[in-house]
Amino acid sequence: MAAKKIQSNSRAASKAAQKPGLGKKPVKDSAAPKKAAVSQKPKKTAVKGAARGAAFLHEDFLLSSKLARELFHSYAEKMPIIDYHCHLPPREVAENKNFKNLTDIWLTGDHYKWRLMRACGIDEKYITGGASDEEKFQAWARTVPKTVGNPIFPWTHLELKRYFGIENTVLCARSADAIWKKANGLLARPDFRPRAIMEKFKVRLVCTTDDPADDLGWHRAVAADPSMKTKMLPAFRPDKAMAVQDAAAYNAYLDTLGRAAGTEIKTYRDLIEVLDKRHAYFHENGGRLTDHAILVPAAAFAPDSQLETVFQKIRGGQNPGPEEARQIRTGVLLEIARMNSRRGWTMQLHIAALRDNNSRMFQALGPNTGYDAIHDAPIAAPLAKFFDRLEASGELPRTILYSLNGNDNAALAALAGCFQGGGVPGKMQLGSAWWYNDQKDGMEAQIKTLANIGLLSLFVGMLTDSRSYMSYPRHEYFRRILCTVIAAWVDAGEVPADRELLGTMVEDICYNNAKNYFGMLKE
Repeated sequence: MAAKKIQSNSRAASKAAQKPGLGKKPVKDSAAPKKAAVSQKPKKTAVKGAARGAAFLHEDFLLSSKLARELFHSYAEKMPIIDYHCHLPPREVAENKNFKNLTDIWLTGDHYKWRLMRACGIDEKYITGGASDEEKFQAWARTVPKTVGNPIFPWTHLELKRYFGIENTVLCARSADAIWKKANGLLARPDFRPRAIMEKFKVRLVCTTDDPADDLGWHRAVAADPSMKTKMLPAFRPDKAMAVQDAAAYNAYLDTLGRAAGTEIKTYRDLIEVLDKRHAYFHENGGRLTDHAILVPAAAFAPDSQLETVFQKIRGGQNPGPEEARQIRTGVLLEIARMNSRRGWTMQLHIAALRDNNSRMFQALGPNTGYDAIHDAPIAAPLAKFFDRLEASGELPRTILYSLNGNDNAALAALAGCFQGGGVPGKMQLGSAWWYNDQKDGMEAQIKTLANIGLLSLFVGMLTDSRSYMSYPRHEYFRRILCTVIAAWVDAGEVPADRELLGTMVEDICYNNAKNYFGMLKE
C-alpha cells in the first residue's frame, strides 16, 4: 500500500496559550484568603528542561512525535463517538435537563472527585452533605491543586477548556469565583443541555445501564422525538437478578421484576422465562448489550433440579450458602448469555470491583459513593470453564471483558483468543481500561497488551462509563494516547510510516469498529 502523503496539522503549542478566553495566564493557588481574577498574571518561573512556549493542555499535548500529531489531527480527532457503556440517567436526556450550576453538571454523583476530596480532609458536608452547591464547588476548587499527578487534574482542566473555553487557568481557591460565574452563565444557555452537548462532541450513540424491570419509558420518549440527534439505547443490567445472598432483598426484587413482566415468579424456571421476556422487550426497544458486574467469575454448574431446590430455599426466606449462591449466579448468567447468542447481542463482563468496603459510609450514603476498591482473586480458570460451556453448545455470544485489576489484562487477552471465531471479527474483546485504570498508564497498558496478544486493529475502543455529560473529552484523551503509542512503533522501526494504513486503523478503533461490532447504528 502506498503511503499517503499528508500535511501535518500540528499546531505550535505556543498558540494555545495565546487564544482568547477566560484566564489567559495560569494561576497559582495560595493558602491566603485573598481572591484574584482568573486572568491574574502569574510569576514567571523557569523550569529546567521544559519546552519553550509549551502551554498546559496545548493542542498537541500527549502527542510526542510528528507522526502522533498527524494521526490525531488528521484521523482520530474528527471521528464521532459511540459511548456504548455509560450511566447517564435516561430521564435527564428525555427531558433535556437544564443544569442549575457547575456543581449540578460536574460534581453531583462523581465519586472520582469525592474520593480525592475526602483524602484532602474535606468535610463530608461539602461532598455529599447539606452544603450549598457553591460551597461544594469551592471545596472542590481547593482540592484540585492537590491532584497534580492524578488523572483528575488534566481531566478537570480539559473539561473546563472544551466545555467553557476556560484554559491556561488552574482551578483553585483564587480562581474559583470567576470560573463559577462564567460556567454558570453558559450553563443557562440551551446549547449546554444534554442533547446539545452530545451533538457538540459528535456522540452518535449512547447506551445507558438499565435494570430488567425498567419500563424504558424515557428511552421510548427519546426514540419518538425527531429532534434528538443522538441515538440513546438501553443496556440490560441484571445484577439484581443474580444477587441472591440476601434472601429478603432478593425476594423483594423478584416481586418487582415479576410485576414488570406481568408474571409471578414462583420457580427458577419462572425467573429465567421472565428474564427472557424482559430481554426480548429490551430488544424491541433497540437494546443489544447486556452488562454484568462480577466480583469473581462463577463456574458452579448445577442441574435444574438443584437450582430449583436452592431457589425455593431463597423464596422461603433463607439465605443460600456460598456454593448455592454461586450455582444460581452461574445458572442465571449462562441463561442470559444464551439469550444474547439467540438475539445477536454482546455481553459485557465487568470483573473484580470490590464494592462498598466502608460499611459505616455505605449505611449513610448507599452504593456508588466512592468506597469501592480492586479485587485480587484469580479469575481466568472459572471464566475459561464458563466460556467453554457456552462454546461447546454453540451459544457463546460476542463478549467484552474488563477487569478493574490491571494485572488481569494479559490473562483476559489470552483467554479471549481461545474463543475467537464464528466468522465474527474481534468476537471476544479485551475491553478498554476501566475505572481506576482509566488513565494514561492504564490506557497504554491495555493498548499494548491487546496489541501483543490479540489484534489491536479490531478493538472497539473507548467508553466513558460515566454519570456525567462532561466526560466526553475522555475519548479525546484516549485517542491522543492511542496515536502516540502507534507512532512510537514507527519511530522504533517496528511498523512502516504508512499514513493510510495507520490512519485507517486509528479511525477504526475510534469509531468504525464499534459501529460494525454492535450493529446499532444504521448510517
